[in-house]
Amino acid sequence: MDNIKESIQQALSIDGAIGAAIGDWGTGFSLGQASLNGNAFPSAKLEQAIALNSEVIKAKNRARDGLAITSPIEDILITLGNQYHLIRICETVSGAFFYLVMDREKANLGLARMKLRQIEKDLQM
Repeated sequence: MDNIKESIQQALSIDGAIGAAIGDWGTGFSLGQASLNGNAFPSAKLEQAIALNSEVIKAKNRARDGLAITSPIEDILITLGNQYHLIRICETVSGAFFYLVMDREKANLGLARMKLRQIEKDLQM
């Protein structure tokens, strides 16, 4: 796991970030996670979120396949009343994804997507 911790820390530096993790959507296992505010989104919740959102990715891939869409999924956004949950499917590491939890009032979604894309390009395992 060459630079997983570093990549997670970079993701946590994104404006509004309160939690970040990298997971394997094939198995649902967390490869690493960290939280800035343990009470808002603790690491145990991030680990559970990786497992549950792995199922979201699988379901979206089934829907994409069922609709005969050949373009790969880049990201999935879940918008809550006070948070954004951004799932970024890694292009450089097969089966891996970033999970970023952001405070909705402090986050800039466009910038977060751009920064995650940059971080992902340097991810190595």
